[in-house]
Amino acid sequence: MSPERARARFAAARVARLATADADGRPHVVPIAFAVAGDRVYSAVDDKPKRTRELRRLADVAANPAVSLLVDHYEEDWSALWWVRADGRGQVLDDGAPEAGQARALLAARYPQQHGAGTVLAVTVEWWHGWEASAS
Repeated sequence: MSPERARARFAAARVARLATADADGRPHVVPIAFAVAGDRVYSAVDDKPKRTRELRRLADVAANPAVSLLVDHYEEDWSALWWVRADGRGQVLDDGAPEAGQARALLAARYPQQHGAGTVLAVTVEWWHGWEASAS
């Protein structure tokens, strides 16, 4: 799968899995809502109930910015299977930064539930990679 096709497939998906690791290399994977702008992927801390607003994914990225994002499609018809992985570098954006505001607007346009989202995580994708059982 070409990087362009991988990016398009990724951008069309509704949920991704974000994999981070802390400074000691302990992995952490969570599902995220996201928006894509070129080779940047954005997610934000939303208002769903959480134990804390200081999420592990944000602390992990501050300590170790290497991240992977994964989207996939499963069907019982295995000829329709595909996945895309985006590897890159994450950063927590300053809340008042213009890019954070733009990211929140992209997220709110894609997911109305994200209106008023909080801290934004931005990932600069360095490598788009995908696989599909059959090209469509």
